[in-house]
Amino acid sequence: MSDPAPHQDSTAALQGVLATLSYLLTRSRAHERHASQAGITVGRSDLYLLMALEDSGGVSRVGDLAAQLMVEPPHVTRQISQLVAQDLVERTPDEMDRRARRVAITPHGKAVLESFKAARLAGLRQALGDFDDAELATTKAVLDRLVVHVRDMNTEEPRPRRRGA
Repeated sequence: MSDPAPHQDSTAALQGVLATLSYLLTRSRAHERHASQAGITVGRSDLYLLMALEDSGGVSRVGDLAAQLMVEPPHVTRQISQLVAQDLVERTPDEMDRRARRVAITPHGKAVLESFKAARLAGLRQALGDFDDAELATTKAVLDRLVVHVRDMNTEEPRPRRRGA
């Protein structure tokens, strides 16, 4: 039996590194450390929602946020209620559909998000300080492609709900 092609070995090695990195970055301890450095007390999932909202231009519909976060809309609705209570987001009328509401990040929400991102960025700059801009650009391009692939693979048409299920 012949050895796998070098590219396949590199891909397998990258998969292992990504799995470990994903695990480490999503641990509560990592979030708590960055939040402490930023001087904030916002939960991890709340920050992901704020980041998704920021990626959407600061205003979005609940359904669009749920699709972006790959969760069910009722989960996002409950989370938004908690964020409204913390003055991190606000509900606004949808000008195109009076029955619908949009969610907008508040100035306080933007400040909290910026503080957290600055703390994470400082740590990342420290870890990657030995790499030049070209190496970082190549790494970003590879990771961007992976993000698009994973999103595409996990974006499926909603299944109709069965009655009584």
